[in-house]
Amino acid sequence: MGVLAAIAKNLNAFVGPGLILVFPLYASLRAIESPSMVDDQQWLTYWIIYSFITLFELSFWKVLAWLPFWSSMKLVFCMWLVLPAFNGAAYIYDNVVRKYVKIGGIIDLSNGGNKYSEEQRKVLQMMSLDARKSVVDYVNRYGWDALDRAIKAAEKETKKH
Repeated sequence: MGVLAAIAKNLNAFVGPGLILVFPLYASLRAIESPSMVDDQQWLTYWIIYSFITLFELSFWKVLAWLPFWSSMKLVFCMWLVLPAFNGAAYIYDNVVRKYVKIGGIIDLSNGGNKYSEEQRKVLQMMSLDARKSVVDYVNRYGWDALDRAIKAAEKETKKH
C-alpha cells in the first residue's frame, strides 16, 4: 500500500512532465505540419499561457513553496488547457485574448472602422481563423455583394436537393 500512496502523493512528478511538456510538444509539431491554422492557435496559445505560468512561478516561488496544493492546481489547469476534450487554450484565446489583441495580417475586427459593418464583424468573428481568412480574401477581391450573391446561390442550390 505504501507504493500506491507514494505514487498518488507524487502524481504530479509522474504525469506532469508528460502532460505539460511532452504531449504539447508533440501536438505542436503536428500542428506545424498540418494545413489548418486552428490547431496552431490552440498550441501557440498553450505555449504563451505556459510561459506566463512559468514566469509567475519563477517570480513568486517563495510564496508558492508554502502552498502545498499549487502543483496540483497547476496540473489540473494545464490538463484543461491541453486535453482535446476541453481545448482550454483555444477557449482562452477565443474569449480573452482575441478581445484585447489586434489580429494583424488576417483581419482587424476590433477597430470598428468603416471597412466592415457591425453585422459583418459579428459574422466574421463566428468563423474559424482559416474560414475567416478565406472570406476576407474573397471580400477584398470581389466585395461583400459578391459574397452575398454566392451565399444566396448556395442557399438556392441547397433547397433544390
